[in-house]
Amino acid sequence: MTENVNAAVGTQVSNLAASSTQNELIDSSHPFFISPSDSPGTLLTNTVFDGRSFGGWKRGMWIALTAKNKSGFVDGSTREPSAGTDLHRAWSRANNMVISWLLNSLSREISESILYYSTSKDIWAELEARFGQSSGARLFQLQKELSDLTQGACDIATYFTKMKRL
Repeated sequence: MTENVNAAVGTQVSNLAASSTQNELIDSSHPFFISPSDSPGTLLTNTVFDGRSFGGWKRGMWIALTAKNKSGFVDGSTREPSAGTDLHRAWSRANNMVISWLLNSLSREISESILYYSTSKDIWAELEARFGQSSGARLFQLQKELSDLTQGACDIATYFTKMKRL
C-alpha cells in the first residue's frame, strides 16, 4: 500500500514538474498560451461570414486574433514545433482553438467545406483563395454605386458613412 501511495505521489510530482516546466515556457504573452476565458465556442466576430463581404469579416477576425495573440497561427509566423514534444502539444491545442474560432465564425456551408483542414493557416489560406479574389463584375458594380451616390436629404455624416462603406 505504501508503494502505491509513493508511486501516486511520484507521478503527481512528475506531472507537476512537467506542468511547471511547460508553464515556464508558455507564459501569458506566448502565442501557445490559452487563457481560462478562451473557449472553442467563442464568437470572435459580430457577424457570421456567409460568402459576402469577405474583406470586412477578414479584418474583424484579424483584429480579434491579434488581440488574443493568435494571428501568427493564420499567417504562418507561429511555426509548428517538432511532433511529440510538450511544445507541439501546446501548439496543437492553440491551433485547434483558432480552428474552432474560425469554424464558429463561418456559415454552416462554408464551415463544412473546410472542416477537415488540419491547421488554421491552411483554413485561412483556403478562405483567402476562395473569397479574397476581387471580381471584375463586383468592382464595376461598386464603382457604379459610388458614382450614383448623392447626398440628397442625408446629413453629411450619413452621406460620408455610405460613401466609405462602398
